[in-house]
Amino acid sequence: MKRWLYWLDLLFFLYFAYWAIRFSTWGPRMAVGVTIAAIGVALWITARIQLGRSFSVSAQARELVTSGLYRRFRNPIYTFSLVGFAGMMIAAGWWWGLLLIPGAYAMQSVRIRNEEKVLEQAFGEKYRVYRAGTWM
Repeated sequence: MKRWLYWLDLLFFLYFAYWAIRFSTWGPRMAVGVTIAAIGVALWITARIQLGRSFSVSAQARELVTSGLYRRFRNPIYTFSLVGFAGMMIAAGWWWGLLLIPGAYAMQSVRIRNEEKVLEQAFGEKYRVYRAGTWM
């Protein structure tokens, strides 16, 4: 996979963050939002790095990653991307944007179910045990 494709969503997020912050004034709301966004993005990047060569755009079963953030979360990239998005919406004062999160999660759920089918077919009982011991 091309390296730029690996980080395309992060570039989109940073571009969006630039516009969200550019049109806002600094204050308590901005500080809280930026803090939430920074934590979400940091954990999102960490999860992406920990997934390593197992990351792919389409559902593939290269290796079952069960360490780092994946020890507790089955889908930390999806989870923390939504946290980062929520933080940016708060920072920008775009409260309506928080209403998009359930829809985004619903769309991600479709992808998650597809990935889980692929992983269960590839790793069987090992994946089922892993899934039972993790959150989301």
